Amino acid sequence: MTLGLTDARAAEIRRTAGPNAVRSHRTSPFTVLIRQLRSPLLVLLIVAAGVSAVVGERTDAIVITVIVTMSVGLGFFNEYRAERAVNALHERLRHRALVHRDGRLVSRDVADLVPGDVVELRPGTVVPADLRLTAARAIECDESVLSGESLPVVKGAGDTALMGTVVASGIATGEVAATGAHTAFGRIATGLGERQQQTAFQVGLGRFSMLLVRVAAVLTAGIFVVNLLLHRPFLDALLFSLAIAVGITPQLLPAVVTTSLATGARRLTRLKVLVKRLVAIEDLGDIEVLFTDKTGTLTQADITLREAVPAGDGAGDMTLLYGLLCTGIGRAEAADPLDAALWRAPAARALPADEYRRLDDLPFDHERRMASVLVEGPDGTRSIITKGAPEAVFGRCADVPGTARAVAEKRFAEGGRVIAVATRPAGDAGTLTRADEKDLRLSGLLVFVDPPKPDAADALARLAAAGVTVKIVTGDNPLVARKVCADLGLGTGEVLTGEDVDRLDDDDLRRAIPRTTVFARIGPEQKARIVRAQRAHGLDVAFLGDGVNDALALHAADVGISVDSATDVAKDAADVVLLEKNLGVLADGIVEGRRIFANTMKYVLMSTASNVGNMFSAAAASALLPFLPMLPGQILLNNLLYDTSQLAIPTDAVDEEQLVRPARFDLKLIRRFMLVFGPLSSVFDLTMFWLLRGVFHAGPPLFRASWFVESLATQTLVIFLVRTRRSPFWRSRPGVVVASAALAVVAAGAALPFTPFAADLGFSRVTGAILAVTAGIVVAYLALVELIKTRFYRGRPAPAPGRGPDRHRGLHRRAAPFSVPAPLRRPGRRPPRRPAPSTGPGSAGTR
Repeated sequence: MTLGLTDARAAEIRRTAGPNAVRSHRTSPFTVLIRQLRSPLLVLLIVAAGVSAVVGERTDAIVITVIVTMSVGLGFFNEYRAERAVNALHERLRHRALVHRDGRLVSRDVADLVPGDVVELRPGTVVPADLRLTAARAIECDESVLSGESLPVVKGAGDTALMGTVVASGIATGEVAATGAHTAFGRIATGLGERQQQTAFQVGLGRFSMLLVRVAAVLTAGIFVVNLLLHRPFLDALLFSLAIAVGITPQLLPAVVTTSLATGARRLTRLKVLVKRLVAIEDLGDIEVLFTDKTGTLTQADITLREAVPAGDGAGDMTLLYGLLCTGIGRAEAADPLDAALWRAPAARALPADEYRRLDDLPFDHERRMASVLVEGPDGTRSIITKGAPEAVFGRCADVPGTARAVAEKRFAEGGRVIAVATRPAGDAGTLTRADEKDLRLSGLLVFVDPPKPDAADALARLAAAGVTVKIVTGDNPLVARKVCADLGLGTGEVLTGEDVDRLDDDDLRRAIPRTTVFARIGPEQKARIVRAQRAHGLDVAFLGDGVNDALALHAADVGISVDSATDVAKDAADVVLLEKNLGVLADGIVEGRRIFANTMKYVLMSTASNVGNMFSAAAASALLPFLPMLPGQILLNNLLYDTSQLAIPTDAVDEEQLVRPARFDLKLIRRFMLVFGPLSSVFDLTMFWLLRGVFHAGPPLFRASWFVESLATQTLVIFLVRTRRSPFWRSRPGVVVASAALAVVAAGAALPFTPFAADLGFSRVTGAILAVTAGIVVAYLALVELIKTRFYRGRPAPAPGRGPDRHRGLHRRAAPFSVPAPLRRPGRRPPRRPAPSTGPGSAGTR
């Protein structure tokens, strides 16, 4: 009987049932636009523009409307582009399922599954829909994503495997009973919405924003009251106060941040690094300790069979034959790398593996560290064959020759990977259980080689130069791991095995980790425990893994990293997916994350100091002058021109010394920078005011035009000084786009009073003498900033590794298709990340 549906029938059902997706990752321009209008200040400005139009102040109304429109438009453009970048990333992270279609077992995108499909489940698979199991063999599912229960649940034929849960061990076949929002997973996800945890950088930006809100509130209220006491028109006082409030706030900070992240995401994609949520790019740059596996990362993952060593007087060919039988007859393409290496061995072609019939099997799991099969030979005799880690198989054997143990130790020390093979007669048994894995007779050892990658040593050196400590966590033998590390020049320090880890309590483990580089024969729970112990030292920890046994550690790490070829559960548990399993690719990603953070902080520091300084100047002038120093529309235009030039900052070059170690969002540094450099710019503004009134006797239009040119020039050109800690500043070359944008905005500001519509903006032509004085003030200001900058940073090295005071580790940043309901969360400092498909069960992608 043909299993499953035909493709034509599946397409027909899908038209009715819809895609197998809980929620689609779609970019809605309307939603993005609404987010741009959430600012209360923007709403007030829109209202103020309407009031101005009603009372006859048409010029103010037009200017405010144009400014608000351009501000919202810039924010919309950049956020919409960032949203589309996120969608593009989700499109790259597809999950597939093995499904029977047209009588064949094929791979399909999980979003294409429909009720009635017949699906095959394997260890490490995320269950793609609610499946009614029709056949099951030793299958256990981790259902903690739904129930919070940590222990896997045993399943049998007739039971239901729930969407979003993970196959911990065993194999099964099931028919799709429900898809998408109709599953138990989907009902929870659609009821919760998309609540995502904030990153530490987002928390820092939030606290920074609150600081500005408090400063703006005090200034706005004070200026409004002062203007009313000076008997200025109520509307003028209101609009001026609102303009001050808007001017003190870096309105385009979200646009700069999203532009930085979107630019970084595109660069990272070219570097073969996919970030599942844009803000995780900042986290990537914070990595200080990296735990990684060995195979495919430090080694080539081009595993070949070196030799089959018989135990005692047996033949090596029989050991190889038994190894082949324990992989699955004729399924070389679906085997793991070690099994595939057996089938590729030249000697395997001459062995009669196809004459044996498989009757039953026990799949490999990381608790037993071995697999077993029950086979019937061509003569009708039945045998149990067990293959796995030598120490695990030796423990199930009735007797192990001393020479076999010696050979295993020697091959391990040489860097080989060793698998033990053992057998025993099965009589007339028709099924196989774990209890049958005993009283075995050792057949021999299979020795594999996996040479180090040629570029692994260089990648390790790059990570070390970036301040990242690399530690190896592997299920392999400690001697093999030590040999690989020695070959690559990675100091091994101490070596801890899984048994060693189990003997240590949490405090002892925390003390042992700094002096340990290799953790060998480590199980899934132990990996997670090691990661948590390292995090307890206050360092940012990343874990790189690609198997189902890595999922717990990926959850526990600050940054979970997987690869595109990893199991579904590993990719879903990760924040970052590498398109190539290479530490060099990861080093590129870390440097890019730090580059983005550095450029974002340039804007934060510069705009805060400049805006605060300008607004202090405006506040002082409004109290001392018989007229407003700038009209509301002029303040907004000044702020918009300045912010527009800063949109080029994400493309700026970054000094090498800013990339050698992680940086922290330091609110104290920002506050100190603001209080030092903000008043400094006000001193020069007040000097300009005195010259304009006392020397040039400037009236309101000339005064406003002159200060407009001077304030725009000072706050824009200071980017060349603030963007680097080097002194003099020309030792750090800015990006071409940044330099061009800054100079173009200054030129535009200087030309504005000479345009035909200058009078409509409230400006008059600026005289040559005033322009010369303005140039002198700008040069003097920049020179003093350079001098004070040198003193400001003296004795302040780049932040040392460790969490700064504003590093909120409890607010973690895991991207998931849904948030687990509070009653279902496990106790801990943060909600756990559970493996849930990013496409298919998690989303349909942008289709």
